[in-house]
Amino acid sequence: MSPARHTRTRVTVRVPAKVNLELVVGPARADGYHDLSTVFHAVGLYDEVTVTRAPQWSVQVRGPYADRVPTGPENLALAAAHRLAQACPGGEPVAISIDKEIPVAGGMAGGSADAAATLVACDLLWGMDAERDLLDAVAAGLGSDVNFALTGGTAIGSGRGERVAPVLGRGRYHWVFAVSDEGLSTGDVFAECDRLRAGEQIPAPEPSPVMMTALRSGEPAALAAAMSNDLQEAAFSLRPQLREVLAAGLEYGALGGVVSGSGPTVAFLVSGPEGALDLAVALTASGAAHDVKRAVGPVHGAHLVETPRVS
Repeated sequence: MSPARHTRTRVTVRVPAKVNLELVVGPARADGYHDLSTVFHAVGLYDEVTVTRAPQWSVQVRGPYADRVPTGPENLALAAAHRLAQACPGGEPVAISIDKEIPVAGGMAGGSADAAATLVACDLLWGMDAERDLLDAVAAGLGSDVNFALTGGTAIGSGRGERVAPVLGRGRYHWVFAVSDEGLSTGDVFAECDRLRAGEQIPAPEPSPVMMTALRSGEPAALAAAMSNDLQEAAFSLRPQLREVLAAGLEYGALGGVVSGSGPTVAFLVSGPEGALDLAVALTASGAAHDVKRAVGPVHGAHLVETPRVS
């Protein structure tokens, strides 16, 4: 048994949000899911997940979105801890504490990020030294975005999004996020996408050459022009005011904008830090968005912050 299993009492892992630079949605599958081709991009807006040895399993959440996060069995971080404990002998009950800064039900993979952070934290706490293939397998069973949260950076996602391959891109990008007061259900957005596309022949999804070229260039203007999301019209249909938010951001100087994932967060790409500050102020002052966040990407995936040890 690893000495770390005896000495670690608590582990904290920081994990980033994501934005989908491109999201191509294939036809509905027999199992109800859709094959996807997406370009994930991790941005510096973080949750921190701390796991501590405890007599029983539990979850508590702090932060501005805490009241919107379940703390029962449906919590994805708790599910991640349970599944890893089942996969690796030696997993013991933990108290999970989530400091939440990633918007909830906002299309930025906040729940998936917390699950990924919990996998990394529990692996370290329990001294398992689990193979990455095992963590990836557990992550894939939890949700479409969990595997990317482990990886971070910029990557292509395929399948339901759980198969992740890093992209060799250039550049560092500045973002402004207009966060909605009320989330959107991912299932509802996909259902609306299917309704809007009923009767159409939908091809198998694949990355677009224009997006790959833009990422290789490292030019913000090229990336802004390449961004797209097949779920965007469905999000607009369910939440028409999002179209106005997107239009406002473009009017106030964003290079480009896109609904992130299933929404309702609208992500704006800007030219640099000054542009990010100017756009954030304009969106807030105009009333177009009441909750605005700035971040830079790409950033690393789930990573260790601290590992307090007993003497």
